[in-house]
Amino acid sequence: MPGHYKKGKVEKVMGEYKRGELHSGSKKGPKVKSRKQAIAIAMSEAREAGEEVPMRKSSMKRLSMRRKGK
Repeated sequence: MPGHYKKGKVEKVMGEYKRGELHSGSKKGPKVKSRKQAIAIAMSEAREAGEEVPMRKSSMKRLSMRRKGK
């Protein structure tokens, strides 16, 4: 089902965000204040770790535009 994925890395990163420990970029970067930004970082790190996560919104838009054209 779309939207279902392993939540290991995502849960870890979101926990960092809730505790106020999540930084953008490296540990020297500013703290993340936006929940949307925290989710984007979590999904990106999960992709790098090889976990299966939903596609980016830009990829989804491109896919739907192709389907409309056919």
